[in-house]
Order: sequence, then C-alpha cells, then structure tokens
Amino acid sequence: MASSSSPVRVVSRRTVKPPPRPRELIPLTSWDTAMLSTNYIQKGLLFAAAQPPFSAAGLVDHLEAALADALAVYYPLAGRFVTIQHRDGKGNGDAVGSSVSVDCGGQGAEILLAVADGVAAADVVPPDADVPSVVRSFFPLADAVCYDGHELPLFAAQVTELADGCVFLGFACNHSLADGTAFWNFVNAWAEIARTRLAPPDSARAPTTTMRPPLFERWSPEGGAAAPAVLPVADPSTLVERLSMPPLRERMLHFSEESLAALKERARRELLDAGDSAGAAAVTRFQALAALTWRAITRARRLAPEQETVCRASANNRGRLRPPLPAEYFGNSIDAVATAPVRAAELLAPGGHGWAAAAVGRAVAAHTDADIRARVAAWTAQPIVYTMRFFDAAGVLMGSSPRFDMYGCDFGWGKALAARSGKANKWDGKASLFPGRDGGIDAEVVLLPEHMAALEQDKEFWAAVSPDAAPATKE
Repeated sequence: MASSSSPVRVVSRRTVKPPPRPRELIPLTSWDTAMLSTNYIQKGLLFAAAQPPFSAAGLVDHLEAALADALAVYYPLAGRFVTIQHRDGKGNGDAVGSSVSVDCGGQGAEILLAVADGVAAADVVPPDADVPSVVRSFFPLADAVCYDGHELPLFAAQVTELADGCVFLGFACNHSLADGTAFWNFVNAWAEIARTRLAPPDSARAPTTTMRPPLFERWSPEGGAAAPAVLPVADPSTLVERLSMPPLRERMLHFSEESLAALKERARRELLDAGDSAGAAAVTRFQALAALTWRAITRARRLAPEQETVCRASANNRGRLRPPLPAEYFGNSIDAVATAPVRAAELLAPGGHGWAAAAVGRAVAAHTDADIRARVAAWTAQPIVYTMRFFDAAGVLMGSSPRFDMYGCDFGWGKALAARSGKANKWDGKASLFPGRDGGIDAEVVLLPEHMAALEQDKEFWAAVSPDAAPATKE
C-alpha cells in the first residue's frame, strides 16, 4: 500500500530461497558486531525501460530466478541472525556475555514489486536540485537496524516501476553481514547471472557468475578460525538505539575528471608553497575532494574559530592487513580513519586546502596492519556498538567509495542511468562518494537545511562542482 505522503505502492512481496544445503553458523567479528545498531545499507540503481519490454511481473520473475541462483553462492544473505549466550563457566549458568552469528538456514531473502504512480525518471534525478524525498520510498526495510536481522531478511530488493517505463532497483543489505565492498560484489554477481539468463537460447552459457567465489570464513587476528565477538551483555538488543535525525537535505553533486585534477593540482601547489614536498607528491584526487568538502561544510556551519573539527573517511582494511584479505572476503572489513583535530580558523586559513588534503592523506597512510590490529584489540577489551550518539556535530565523514562497481551491475538491459541511496545512515556532515556514470565522482552531500543553504552560497565549493546532465532514458 502507498502511504498518504508517497506515490509508491507495494503490490507484491516474495521470499526467495537458495537450494537446500547443510546448516551453518558464521560468527560475527568485531567489525560486524559493532554495526548492530546501524541501519541496513540502502543503495539503488535507476534503469531505462528494458528492451525488449518486460511486464512488471515478468521483470520480477526474471530477477527472482537470478536472485535464487545468486543466493546459492551467497547463501548467508538468505539466513538470519541468532544470539548465543556465553556462560561464566562456574556452574551457576549465569550469562556473562553474548555473541551474534549468521544462521545459514535458508530462511530467505525478499523481493518486492512496487509502482510509483505519476513518477518518471526525470522526477527521480532532477538537475541542480535536492534528491527528491520519493527516492526514500524505493527501498525496503527503510527503518530497520541490523539487529533486526534476527527476524527480518538480511537482504531485500524492491523493484519500482516508474510511470515512463523506467525501473528503480532498491537494495537493502544488513550492514552487520556485509560492508560496501561485499555488498557490491554480491549485486554484481546477481546482475551477471540475470544478464546471462537473457542470453540467446543457443548460448552455451549457464546462469552463473564468473566472479571469484566469496570467502565467508571470518578473519581472526590470530589466524585460523575466528572466535565469536563477545559483547558484555546477555541480550545484545539492550545496546541498540533507534534514534532519529532531524530533517535533512541531500544533494548529489558531480565532480568531473577535470575538476578533480584541478583540485588535486591546487592542493599540490599549496603544499609546495608551504614547503611540504612529501605531501605534495603524495596528494590524491580523493584527498583533494575531501579537503574541499571538509572546509566548505565547516564554513557552512559557521563554526566558532576555536571549535575543533576532524575529517573522517571509511577505509577498506582488506589490502592493508598483512597478510592481506582477498577482495572477495564477505563481511565487514572497514574502519573510519580520522585526521588530527584542527581549529576551524586554521582549517579555513589561506593555504588550507592543501593542508587539509595532506591531513587526510596522513590519516589514511597511518591506517596500517598494526593500526587495524590495535583497533581490534581495543574493541575486544571494551566492546561497543555504534549508535547515532557517536555523531560528531563538528566533523565530516567521507563514506562509501567511487571504487565500487555500481555501474557494472547490468541485469540484462543495459547500464544504469544513475545511482542513489535511501534514508539510512545519514546525518549532517556526511558525504558519500559514488563513481560518476561516465567518469569523475558523484558526492551525495547530506546537511541540515540551514547548512545546505549556506553551502549553496559557497562560491569556492560550487566552482568545483560540474553541471548536471539529465540522464537519457533510452540506451
């Protein structure tokens, strides 16, 4: 049913199960367990109308069959969480802690069909405007937190048919089960299977994926099988908080290859002028974009000169560990790295763009195997579950990654027109990076309305933003 404020109507809901297999428990690591109070990952793709045209039901049939094949390989996504209590070993049976595991019992993922009455692709991705609120209705499990995976599906997809025949595929994946790398690996595998199913009848290709199989064995700092990550409570639900954020505005802003190169060159020159030749040689496009965003949001917030601020960024641990984890590791392997705190006045001083880029670079470079292992040891000594109480009203977070292969997810009728996200895990000062459809980087910037209004008047920031191009709805 459609709500009174949304034109999106859910018209069907199906459970999709993998073939039967031996039951298995996969323990969550510290990286996974810390996410139990966060929302599900919500990312989605806007597609042109399928050619030849599918009926809405036929499209769901096609995606459902491919999803069942994908779940045969990525079977934990069809499971549920289970809590295991840990006793004190003294014979009195008291629970001294608990851990959460994935019960790979084939309970099923979910796929929904929805219709967006009167909504066309142009309404979903309007140029030079906020992300429309209707986009939030394109995602299932909108308000779920990861702990809810004890009862709710760990993965769900919503197929929303738009008025012009275009389709939005909205995905929701439990963040205690997978990080962005694992999530996009799965969606790409599902898309490849779906694409193969539409191959000509005389094709010898089987409905499978050529991607390397996922690795489900959880990482352990000692090597070998991972022990469960134990929380110091008998019931993990007592650590879950369902706090809501105030109304926010979102803009999806494009930075072209040329703009990113110019930002990097500006940072390089400022660092050379400051005598930091090492920082100048090491600066990257990401550091330059993070510096621009950090400084612009700090200006938009009108922080007091003495107020300290930091820039955080999501960092993939896989390649930093020694030995490294393979890219196919399916789970969470991320940390948030942070710059040293700096006073707002210093950050915004002349030459601050280069300084900020180098500060981000130092934070990333310091995230080594030793740092990752020290963080895991610290968590094990004092376990925490992240909640919105960790929100830093003066800081900025650069999330997601332009390295994720979002536009490689062709389900059989071409490359997506645009990528968007749902309402989950958003707060004032978060910038999520997406690959640009045709190069460059798209940044989804989320701010309080008054801060977004100020950002829109920031000439330095806006000079780096590339003009929007309306997506073609026919490939």
